[in-house]
Parts: sequence; structure tokens; C-alpha cells
Amino acid sequence: MSRSNHKLSLSLLDHLHTEGAGYDVLCYISLPQLLGTEANTILYFMGKDLARSFDIKNIEDIYNISTALGWGRMELVRERKKSLTFTLMADAVFHRLKSPLTLDFRLEAGFLAESISMIKGIECECSEKVNRKIHQVQFKVILTE
Repeated sequence: MSRSNHKLSLSLLDHLHTEGAGYDVLCYISLPQLLGTEANTILYFMGKDLARSFDIKNIEDIYNISTALGWGRMELVRERKKSLTFTLMADAVFHRLKSPLTLDFRLEAGFLAESISMIKGIECECSEKVNRKIHQVQFKVILTE
């Protein structure tokens, strides 16, 4: 995609169909090997850039994109004045957490930070916490302004 201000339609995702293994190989093996110690930071900013590529208007758009990209079911579980907490659950998350791969969810965290920033018009940052016992990832988006 060129660096224009053109936003991708969410319906574009309806034309993509994968099982997710390619994403896992790229995100957890190839990119970390290529990017080295900077992988987490670069993946986070890749997620932010990905969010800017779509015309995200509301939380429902985040849910739909997360599902379409094979990340899993994203759900807003708590909203406070200065933060929002999301969970990510899915069979794909369960299988990833059972794998021997070193996992992080920095791409998804960056995507969430920028998506909420676009929706609320406020700069945001996001951190993630993996709960292996219940096979869930929790994201905390902080509104920084």
C-alpha cells in the first residue's frame, strides 16, 4: 500500500481467508529473527501503522478487524476515565499459548493503542499481559492526555 491518506475499507478483510499459521510464523519467528532486540518496539509501531490503514470509527470496528485478522475475539471489559481494558480470547490464542514459541502481543497492542486514539481523538499507549491459566491476553489502553 502506498503512503497516501487513503483508508482501507473494513470489507476488504472479508476477502482474506487464512488459518493463522502464516501469521504466527511471521510474528513469532521470522520478524523477531530479522528485527533482533528491536522486534517488540517495531511490532508495536507496525500495529499502530496498521490501525491507521483502516477507517476505524468505533469499538465494533476493532472487534471485527481483530476477528478477521485471526487474532481472536477482542472484548472491552472495563472502561475508566483514563483507561480501557480489553481481553483477547480464541482457539488461536489457546494454541499459541500452548506452543513452545516465545510470544508477545505487541502488534495487537499497537493496533489497539492507535485504534482507540483514532476513535477518541486522544493519544494512547497500550500494554499487554498474558494469562496462561485461562488462555487470555489482557490489554490496557491508557489515554495519555
